Amino acid sequence: MSDKIEKAVNNHKNFYPCSAAVMCAFCEDAGMDEKTARAAAMPFAGGKMGKCGAVLAAEYILDKKFGSRSDELKQRFEEEFSGMNSSLMCAELKGRSTGKPLRSCRGCVTDAAEILDHILESTE
Repeated sequence: MSDKIEKAVNNHKNFYPCSAAVMCAFCEDAGMDEKTARAAAMPFAGGKMGKCGAVLAAEYILDKKFGSRSDELKQRFEEEFSGMNSSLMCAELKGRSTGKPLRSCRGCVTDAAEILDHILESTE
């Protein structure tokens, strides 16, 4: 497990919301400090925007790092994440809309961090 993946998981264990856990672990890739990253991540937490906050945070990092080239990478990210978890939507992942959870928040943070880390490594 890379240091960034481990940091994302540890952030979540230390009560960071899912989005902040991922964004703070990868903030340097987006040219941000951790305080800025945590603030930027807060609107994504807890599925406030529909999609899983960890997914939105990873996509934010890709946008910041790659700009106009990020669309293809975000599509790749979403395909991998939904292939692992059957959804990108927080309510579905948590089972709020179905009564049957697909993945825990910690699992979503781990998966998002692993996929993001792999994408970042493969594009450098």
